Amino acid sequence: MNLPSLDTRLRNAPFGGGGTRQFTSSRRLFLTAAGTALGAYSAGFARAQAGPAKREGKAKSVILIFNCGGPSHIDLWDPKPRATDSVRGEFRTIDTAVPGMQVTELIPELARRADKLAIVRTVHHSQSSHNSGMYWSIVGQPYKRDDTLINPGPTDYPSLGTLVGWLAQRDGYSGSVPPYVITPYPHGDSTVYITPGQFGGCLGVRYDPFVLDADPNTANFKVRDLGIEEGMSADRLRERLGLHEQFAGSSRPVASTLAGDLDVFRNRAASMVLSGGAARAFDLSQEPDAVRDRYGRHQWGQSHLLARRLVEAGVPFVSTVNGRSIIWDTHKDNFGYLKNTLVPPMERAYVALLDDLAERGLLDSTLVIWMGDFGRTPAINKDAGRDHWPQCYSMVLAGGGIRGGQLIGESDSTGAYPRLRPIRPADVHATVFTALGYDPHTITYPTVDGRPTFLSDGNVIRELL
Repeated sequence: MNLPSLDTRLRNAPFGGGGTRQFTSSRRLFLTAAGTALGAYSAGFARAQAGPAKREGKAKSVILIFNCGGPSHIDLWDPKPRATDSVRGEFRTIDTAVPGMQVTELIPELARRADKLAIVRTVHHSQSSHNSGMYWSIVGQPYKRDDTLINPGPTDYPSLGTLVGWLAQRDGYSGSVPPYVITPYPHGDSTVYITPGQFGGCLGVRYDPFVLDADPNTANFKVRDLGIEEGMSADRLRERLGLHEQFAGSSRPVASTLAGDLDVFRNRAASMVLSGGAARAFDLSQEPDAVRDRYGRHQWGQSHLLARRLVEAGVPFVSTVNGRSIIWDTHKDNFGYLKNTLVPPMERAYVALLDDLAERGLLDSTLVIWMGDFGRTPAINKDAGRDHWPQCYSMVLAGGGIRGGQLIGESDSTGAYPRLRPIRPADVHATVFTALGYDPHTITYPTVDGRPTFLSDGNVIRELL
């Protein structure tokens, strides 16, 4: 079956009111537009925002590991050894390096590093469709309907990554790579329906992430269009950009949002190409073979390695989306799929990332979050699978000032509902903003109707900080 390209899908994605909006992928917008002057970001918009807040958080960057499809919490982070066979499943429960903390036998290497991990076992929401579940997880509030057949729109509330990128630009971020990067592909249930919220949404397309839209594990992987074309010098390109600015300024009769957005994309594209920093950050060939092997020679492993390189280059927020080609939607053969396909590459990449960050002195300043759209049903179905279950599931945090070696919350005897300390996705978001040094209850952003909205309405999980 031939599916349309990401660019085509997003250009034709439906938006509210039955209309459509030109919504091309971020990489195309960043890199194919010819440039104006070399300002890094939109000074006009930055001046329109409130001045940067004083940041006292330990975290400087965030890596979000998102497992699309809904990983089974019972078979990973919240085992139920005393439950019946129809709930407990096939995997043994093992002890970790932290007394009293147990996980399943599927993740022995992570069990050895449990002192770095804070496992939140009582996250919950109420939408069981993939894209709306992902939206609630990454945005911190529900989508207007519980549905998988939805796409991004201009009225979406922004995701955690979108807001961190917006804050970084507000605070004068001037890195050679955009402040919010998604690798390798966007959040989504499929290549047709892309999760809302992860793009600019109500903040505008200038706050879209840079989406890699490529597999970093391919031979001779290289992000295209990040270098100057052969035969073109940097000085000559600067001259052309200057001429473009002169002609564009004189021929544009009135200011417009679209023109302003195009200016931003051109500025960023020019900055990325001329600085060379972006090309270096994305160049995995600079890594020794032993390091690449350590992460795993697969899409997940190389995406995690790329996330480390981007954080090292100063990027505030990176999402590694473990979905699209292989997703965690284990309605059938849950145990075989987890054991043989899903968990081994995930654990290998996750362990390598944590160890690498620690060895480089980056873990204390990098908050690593592992989450999915929801969990899986306690009851095992007739196909030896588990179905969607948003009523209670687990997520894991490490680094960035997070106190590891602890469990937050307790689910009931079957992992069906929170028993102690229920946690909402919004609570996790409020905690992340606080770890970054932003007060989620005083800083606001504008929605489409101009109404100021707080970064999060959640409660900070104080035990984590």
